[in-house]
Amino acid sequence: MNIDLARTFLEIVDTGNFNKAAERLSVTQSTVSMRIRALEEELGRPLFVRSKSGTQLTAAGMQFRRYATTMVRIWEQARQELALPAGFRTVLNVGGQFSLWDRLLVQWIPWMRTAMPDVALKAEVGGSDGLMRQLIEGMLDLVVMYSPLSRPGLHIEKLLEERLILVSTRRRAVAEWDEDYVLVDWGPEFRAAHSQAFPDLKTPAVSVGLGALGLQHILAYGGTGYFPMRVARSYLSAGRLFEVTGAPEFRRPAYLVHAEDETREDWFDTALDGLRYVASLESED
Repeated sequence: MNIDLARTFLEIVDTGNFNKAAERLSVTQSTVSMRIRALEEELGRPLFVRSKSGTQLTAAGMQFRRYATTMVRIWEQARQELALPAGFRTVLNVGGQFSLWDRLLVQWIPWMRTAMPDVALKAEVGGSDGLMRQLIEGMLDLVVMYSPLSRPGLHIEKLLEERLILVSTRRRAVAEWDEDYVLVDWGPEFRAAHSQAFPDLKTPAVSVGLGALGLQHILAYGGTGYFPMRVARSYLSAGRLFEVTGAPEFRRPAYLVHAEDETREDWFDTALDGLRYVASLESED
């Protein structure tokens, strides 16, 4: 079977739509339809039921899903491991969201090079949707992220919980609201808690989806915003930022996600233990 057929099938399952799957795969919608038709002919069973409301899996499609996931993962592992240079026994593909690289993966990579020098590392950075897609397709072995989507066959484990505090470029209390407030989108859980804590807040003049961008803006032009304590700590110590008195705090959990696979070798468990260790090093206080 052409591995692209399995990848296309999984993309449709993930998006629930042939057109969206085509956009992600950078092919035409007719190409996606042709691949699925070829796959259904090869298997002898229909895999999808298409309607105005979207695309749903048939019973055969639900059965084939786990096989397709395994096929893509094994193909990617085989392709990478066969290309390994001498001295390496395997390659570990890891992904992380932007805001977690300096907290976890930058420290974990040298830990791995010391603990397991015969394991090659391939690291990717991205947003939650892209990382989840690569994990499901088998292109990544493990991911560190904030808002994973529950999928059959995935292990999701809370790795740490960040403390988000309200800081400002000048001393103030929360009652003295700052018109230069920058709303950083820290994910759905934060948005819900933030709306509950500030129900009367008008739409801020500046909203950003990346914490580093919000912090750079505030430091350059002044203002207020929510940031992880680990990020704000050095600026608080230097007197460049001040914690806003009386402001509520929020917690933002980060998760370790990987495919459930009882055939994993010991080196994979060692890699997971290393991530847990690095995550435990820094206090949120």
